[in-house]
Amino acid sequence: METVAVENPYGLAAALEQGGIIAQSVFGILVFMSLATWFIIITKYIDQRKVLTEAKELEKKFWTAPDLKTGAAKLEKNSPFRQIVEDGLRAADHHEGRLTDKIDEHEWVTMALNRSNAGIAGKLQSGLSFLASVGSTSPFIGLFGTVVGIYRALISIGLAGQASIDKVAGPVGEALIMTALGLAVAVPAVLGYNWLVRRNKDVTEKLNNFMSDVHGALVSGARVAPAVATVAPVAPKPVVK
Repeated sequence: METVAVENPYGLAAALEQGGIIAQSVFGILVFMSLATWFIIITKYIDQRKVLTEAKELEKKFWTAPDLKTGAAKLEKNSPFRQIVEDGLRAADHHEGRLTDKIDEHEWVTMALNRSNAGIAGKLQSGLSFLASVGSTSPFIGLFGTVVGIYRALISIGLAGQASIDKVAGPVGEALIMTALGLAVAVPAVLGYNWLVRRNKDVTEKLNNFMSDVHGALVSGARVAPAVATVAPVAPKPVVK
């Protein structure tokens, strides 16, 4: 016996067709937000993982070089660590002229490294504000579609003179679909934002530590060894006889 497929009159396609330009516009906006959200999450994760992986290789790849310039050449061309080194070297080599003769080299290099590090941090933060905006606004955009669907359901009831299920099922289904879409877009955006911000803190810490080491190498000619916490010996208790 051959089965005949019956088209669902209350599905997503039917809801968009019945909802008209408003439902279609809300759906299009939410789809765009969702695609942009996942694009930002994936690309930022790749960028962060690249920086964290390179940070683990600095001891063998960079600090084993005879000088900073040679070590920078061993790093990737678009590496943020290489950018910090090159900006520091450029500042140390060009500490001259009327604008810099009143600033000592130590302060001049520090300003250049801080400016370079701030620029890198700004690039890492790009896109995160969009995720925050999506997480806070997409539920309300979906709610707008919900309100329109409920309004259409009330109009259908008023025209029919009675609240029959066949008159309100379409508009109410449209309203619920828009609510679900708004939440489906908001939840990944909020979770992705918090996750990326937490990972950005780790990346920023790695960059700040590297910047401090490069600053010490530029100013003193050697890398400043990290401080090691020492525990003071406990004095022996007097023996009471």
